[in-house]
Amino acid sequence: MQSIHPTGLSQLVRIPVDHVLLEGMLDLPAKPAGLVLFAHGSGSSRHSPRNNFVAGVLRDIGVGTLLMDLLTPVEDSDYQLRFDIALLTRRLLQATQWVQGHPEAAHLPLGYFGASTGAAAALRAAATMGDAMKAVVSRGGRPDLAGQASLVKVRAPTLLLVGGLDTDVLALNQAAYALLSCTKKLSVVPGATHLFEESGTLAQVACQAAAWFGHHLAD
Repeated sequence: MQSIHPTGLSQLVRIPVDHVLLEGMLDLPAKPAGLVLFAHGSGSSRHSPRNNFVAGVLRDIGVGTLLMDLLTPVEDSDYQLRFDIALLTRRLLQATQWVQGHPEAAHLPLGYFGASTGAAAALRAAATMGDAMKAVVSRGGRPDLAGQASLVKVRAPTLLLVGGLDTDVLALNQAAYALLSCTKKLSVVPGATHLFEESGTLAQVACQAAAWFGHHLAD
């Protein structure tokens, strides 16, 4: 299902990976400045209201988005697969290759937005992509799960967003941040817990993510 409007394109897509089809929603403004692929966290999906909120803000500044599931519904019922970073990374890379072959998106500079375990997959995939990945943003992520070997290889400018009250995850982000040698920033959102459910905190995440992608995708 595809619809093309003067304002851009909105398309429900099915991406072939590992002999299965993953569903996603590809949305492109009329003249996109880039495209951000979303890697959701454990137990979430492409319908995540938090990721969709951030995606809407990105599209408002002219950045396209691809919100997708990295696991099928059956696979997602297996708790262990939710934390299989190697599997999630491989599928994110396969989705990236699919995007690079899409006629409406092949020319666009790319970014990753990862939440929770999805952030680990985004960083590990970015390490593989090298200079072809232009920016990464992690929201309440577990970048530590990407592993030291991958973190030291990331070249894409990386923004780590963590809630100030999410103390355990903050410590993990600080350790991962120290291993990154790329352009980087660790931003602590005051008063926010892990899911950024407190008033105004998710808006801060979206604003900072939009600024990061807007700047680095343009570069």
